[in-house]
Amino acid sequence: MDQREFLEILHVAERLKDAERHCTTTNGRRESVAEHSWRISLMAFLLEDVFPEADINKVIRMCLIHDLGECFTGDIPTFLKTDSDRRTEDELLNEWVAALPREVSVRMADLYAEMEAQQTLEAKLYKALDKLEALIQHNESPISTWADNEYELNKTYAFDTVGFSQWLKDLRQEILKDTLEKIGHEAAASA
Repeated sequence: MDQREFLEILHVAERLKDAERHCTTTNGRRESVAEHSWRISLMAFLLEDVFPEADINKVIRMCLIHDLGECFTGDIPTFLKTDSDRRTEDELLNEWVAALPREVSVRMADLYAEMEAQQTLEAKLYKALDKLEALIQHNESPISTWADNEYELNKTYAFDTVGFSQWLKDLRQEILKDTLEKIGHEAAASA
């Protein structure tokens, strides 16, 4: 890869800094896709000792690239995203990846295939972190920014995704405690 190709990849990826997610930060500002990707990468880094059998560097790479398709489509909340939306995002991402310099294209395509198959510990860990980070962010955001369906979604989402790990199941329970406490505070404030 030459320097121009390197810069062109970064110019496309930069779009994620402006691609807003549905969720907000603690201060009520809309979160970017890039911020979400950064934090799940940090989560993976922090779990290296919890999952010593996992290739954490691979998990971090998965976390870094997992939402690159949103460079082309923007973010669509999981509860609104249709199969057609997923197909469009996948098609545009696959076209872009195929056009990258071969050494990058092959590495990226291999990671995406592993992530999609959800057979390896690394792929399962990335997917769990992706979903858990969204829940954590919702708990950190002002409850006034929650959509009506998110009260129930924050109570039920991602339990299936963490089933492979007792540590992650326990983390999901802690996140649920935070959710219930947040909802309880809102109910008490409005009573």
